[in-house]
Formats: sequence, C-alpha cells, structure tokens
Amino acid sequence: MSTLGSRLKQLREKAGITQRELSEFMEYKTTRSIQRIEADESTIDHTQLIKLADYFNVSTDYLLGRSDKER
Repeated sequence: MSTLGSRLKQLREKAGITQRELSEFMEYKTTRSIQRIEADESTIDHTQLIKLADYFNVSTDYLLGRSDKER
C-alpha cells in the first residue's frame, strides 16, 4: 500500500523538483519537513494536503494512497 510519503516523493521526483524547491513552495523553513513527510515520520494537515494535490494536479485520495487514479 502506498503512503503519503512515498506518493509525495514519487510525484516530486517525476516533476524534477528538489526537496528544497518543494519546501519553499510549501513555505516550510527547512527541507527537513519534506524529508520527514517523505519518510512517513510526519503528517500534514488538510490545508497542506490540498496545496500539494493542487500543485501536483492529483487528488487528495491519490496522495493518501486511497486511490491509484491520480485524478
């Protein structure tokens, strides 16, 4: 089963962006926040989830591993 962290890492790498670039977009102070999310050591709130889904043009269910359909 896919996790938020694995889906986020996959989408980020597919888009060719760094953890630093994504952390800047998400307005995090450091890249460590993205590292922890991708490692499934940290979770995000619903507003951050929606922001990521919009950024990668996928559904929140896809990000959460509830669906294999990106849209």
